[in-house]
Amino acid sequence: MSLPAEFHEMAKRVNNWGRWGADDEIGTLNLVTDEVVREAAATVRTGRRTPLALPLKEDGVQTGMIPGRVNPLHTMVQINHELFGPGTVATSDDAVTMGLQTATHWDALTHVSHSGRIYNGRPAETITAHGGAQFSGIDKAPHIVSRGVLLDVAAAKGVDRLPGNHAVTPEDLDEAAEFGHVTVRPGDIVLVRTGQIQTYLAGDKHAYGYPSPGLSVRTPEWFHARDVAAVANDTLTFEIFPPEIENLWLPVHALDLVEMGMLQGQNWNLENLSTACAQESRYAFLLSAMPEPFVGGTGTPVAPVAIL
Repeated sequence: MSLPAEFHEMAKRVNNWGRWGADDEIGTLNLVTDEVVREAAATVRTGRRTPLALPLKEDGVQTGMIPGRVNPLHTMVQINHELFGPGTVATSDDAVTMGLQTATHWDALTHVSHSGRIYNGRPAETITAHGGAQFSGIDKAPHIVSRGVLLDVAAAKGVDRLPGNHAVTPEDLDEAAEFGHVTVRPGDIVLVRTGQIQTYLAGDKHAYGYPSPGLSVRTPEWFHARDVAAVANDTLTFEIFPPEIENLWLPVHALDLVEMGMLQGQNWNLENLSTACAQESRYAFLLSAMPEPFVGGTGTPVAPVAIL
């Protein structure tokens, strides 16, 4: 089934192909300039640090719905091994097998394609079984440090968690920005809180994934208009699931990653950040969310920290 005309019209309105040159591989991360980072650092007042990552564990958020996306499998490969003989210093080593998009993560621009293309018009066939992503792999993303902005949609509506059928609209984002007395600026990394991750933290990962609130197909144009550098939220699917438009699956992924060239983050735990921002009465902060540089990777686990 081909993508509807409605989708292609939205794609034209947010398309950034060629904006930073034909060779560009990082998309909207180009908007994180030295000046943006200096201004982000100036938001730090107390030094209060809030980690936003879920623990990496075997009983993680993944349910098996996506083949191969396994929760972290942790194995000890040596325990107190006296490598240089009896009585010498002993070492313990371990190994992990996991999907790169398993827990708290960034989607690389190559995580999805549509109509045979990835970001900047390159062929989707440049992603191969042995080499991974030839272009725009997560290793191409530079250090991701910028001003973070929490748009606490749930708190703005006076609820702990949005209902599973709630599509977060541009109007919701405006309401959350007004609630936090914050203006989204070029180069910002926007964090959108729905409260959905509470279901996982309470032990029900199936309810966490489906049905789930998430971003509406109308939101990419809102982010594009404000030159946002990246967006992350506290859901498994990022966008509302099931989708708003029948049989149009993952349209927000396609618009953000393929057309706009904007990184997406999923499974970010924004609960403590919501509390911290409310206590500090401010919703902008320095955000460090460094990707692991997996060469050719279409995603990466990340351990973000918000610094107030």
